[in-house]
Amino acid sequence: MDPFALLGVPRRFDLDLGALEKTHRELSRALHPDRFSQAGASERRASLEKMASVNEAWRIVRDPIRRAEALFRLAGAEVGENEERSHAAPTPAFLMEVLEEREALSEAKEANDLAKVAKIGATMKGRASGVEAKLTAAFSQEHPNVGALLPLLGELRFYRRFLDEVSAIEEEAEERAAT
Repeated sequence: MDPFALLGVPRRFDLDLGALEKTHRELSRALHPDRFSQAGASERRASLEKMASVNEAWRIVRDPIRRAEALFRLAGAEVGENEERSHAAPTPAFLMEVLEEREALSEAKEANDLAKVAKIGATMKGRASGVEAKLTAAFSQEHPNVGALLPLLGELRFYRRFLDEVSAIEEEAEERAAT
């Protein structure tokens, strides 16, 4: 499935998600099963299948990692979690940086230093945005070198996990403060 074609947008990493959400809503409205209640069974089934495909396409393109994965797949690269270990693996230098940041995050959590946790999170969010900017630039080229870009996908996945961990620490602290 080409989620970009299904939603009628170009195959690019940088998309106007606000406009795309509007397109998704319009497609959802046009394909809603209620509009086909008087139609035959095959037409209702086709509408439901098309609506499910449109919803899945929307889930893919609104998530930066899934959007990048779709672009890589459409360019002929295999990018599942298993492939991450071989092709989309970040560089050793990147992994060392993340390890150091994880240690700093762990220390901040143990010290209950939420300001430090937030600062580390902001730094990592900025780095993730930098990777997204690189993907935007690369996928705006006519023939991007997908092999050279695959490590960026691995980095983006690491940043997502890291930022999820930061959010979990912050939520846990909020819950403790509320009790």
